[in-house]
Amino acid sequence: MPIRALLLLLLSTAAQAAELELRVTPAFDTAPIFLDSLRYPLPGGETISFTRVSLLLSGFALERPDGSWMELPGRDAWLDAAARRTSIALHDIPAGEYEAIRFAIGPDRAANDGNPAQYPATHPLNPNLNGLYWMWQGGYIFLAVEGAFRRGLDAPSGFSYHFARDPNRTFVAIPAPLKLNRDFRSGLFLDLDLAKLFHGLSPARDGTATHSRDGDPIAGLFRANLAAAFRLRGIAGVSAPPPAVPIKPLYLPATYTPYPLRISRFFPLPDLPADNPLLVERVELGHRLFHERLLSRDGTLSCASCHQPSEGFSDPRQFSAGVGNLKGVRHAMPLLNLAWKSSFFWDGRAPSLRAQALVPIQDHAEMDSNLGEVTARLAATGEYPGLFARAFDGPAITREKIGLAIENFLLTLTSFDSKFDRALRGQVQLTPEEKRGMTLFYTEYDPRTGQYGADCFHCHGGALFTDHLFHNNGLDDGADPGRFKVTQNEADRGKFATPSLRNVAITGPYMHDGRFQTLEQVIDHYAAGVKRSPTLDPNLARHPLTGLPLTPADKAALVAFLDTLTDPRLMPAGNVPAERLGAAR
Repeated sequence: MPIRALLLLLLSTAAQAAELELRVTPAFDTAPIFLDSLRYPLPGGETISFTRVSLLLSGFALERPDGSWMELPGRDAWLDAAARRTSIALHDIPAGEYEAIRFAIGPDRAANDGNPAQYPATHPLNPNLNGLYWMWQGGYIFLAVEGAFRRGLDAPSGFSYHFARDPNRTFVAIPAPLKLNRDFRSGLFLDLDLAKLFHGLSPARDGTATHSRDGDPIAGLFRANLAAAFRLRGIAGVSAPPPAVPIKPLYLPATYTPYPLRISRFFPLPDLPADNPLLVERVELGHRLFHERLLSRDGTLSCASCHQPSEGFSDPRQFSAGVGNLKGVRHAMPLLNLAWKSSFFWDGRAPSLRAQALVPIQDHAEMDSNLGEVTARLAATGEYPGLFARAFDGPAITREKIGLAIENFLLTLTSFDSKFDRALRGQVQLTPEEKRGMTLFYTEYDPRTGQYGADCFHCHGGALFTDHLFHNNGLDDGADPGRFKVTQNEADRGKFATPSLRNVAITGPYMHDGRFQTLEQVIDHYAAGVKRSPTLDPNLARHPLTGLPLTPADKAALVAFLDTLTDPRLMPAGNVPAERLGAAR
């Protein structure tokens, strides 16, 4: 075909391209579900609730009137009820009439077996975005359904069903008469009926967990039920979202030096702030401000006073002391690998690092300062106006620029060179005890299938050893409301951010209130100290009331494995016992 004719054909096809928005709503029978609501009856006699419904879709195709299928390659979707992600826009579809839509639950084999670190930060298959990647054995969770159930007057228990692995990838075809044209954005509305997905399943009878091991009957039941669980609710026109507004960098200086951020090849790509690019000049300024005592009212404290670099950017005290020796009520979190987080503080009240950085400066129990006074103090020095001029578009010092500079510095605080990392790279070997601890860490507790692990990975999985979510881990009955104080949602009462377990051997004490001094005490909590409450995480609520039956040898192995997560760059001699220092190096 002549080039001119080919160009005309391509332009004609582009002009006729249509868009289809697919929306999937988790429902029970005929109505959309309410999350965290113990109200849905199962035929086996249980009443259940759902705290998580999250799934990956791929393999989209549309059926032509002649019965052939037009594949739509390169489309992946992550849908999640709690995150309110319920739709995917399918672009560049040839205009015309279609009879049905088809898609798969789960990515294809190449994506499932491939390197998850290859995907951009906002891609549906980026593990840091979807939280559905199994690091210990590779591959994604295709569908995660978690919640609680009660039978009669019994106390509620939890369930955690993770449908995964290549043989279980399931195609669903939905008859749907579509007439697509370029002037009309069509919306295809589907329900994911959880009543049909759970057809024939009784958590009390059949088990409270599946991780889709070979021959697992719960995974087999899900595979059999999935096609019938999706149904067409309707087809209608929908409004196209407003065009994205390009994000421009804030206050760029005339000349600057990009900062080369180093991360592990096993880490997912982070979603760095587009309006605050990493610059050497800005990172250096943020470093100075992080250690600057002029940020406090009386000139005695800096950020580093409570987030000490020699302690893994944490605080060895249970509660940090502010100006006037006032004590807070929560432990200072470690400040490492923050580039992968999207909310900050134990309760997630800060939506960005720049916002988080300004809170302690003004908190009466911390630096107890005034941002107007802080900017005046910095401007009165001989050096800071010049440093701000190098990092920004001029010497003016503002509260916003202070936050941007500290954010820039904090984004560079990465940790990925522990013994565990070097073992992944084949440079060292874990000891038999460390390997045993790793097996326990990454194995569920499910006697039904003969699995007797410690179940740590549900909240602390992935390359970053955190899911960046909020959980109630059974510390108490909600004396500190945690996330609830921010959202005012009763389902969030007693929930706190999941801390990363990287460098955990040197960042104690532990938990949001620093109540545990040692890792042994933390493990004892999960083995025997979990307190039941309505918002207890389902992965803990499904364990025995007496806790996980871990032996002393099991606990020692877990500690040995956790010690391997320490980055030697952050571990000065004397910070942990000598035997742990040797184990982590």
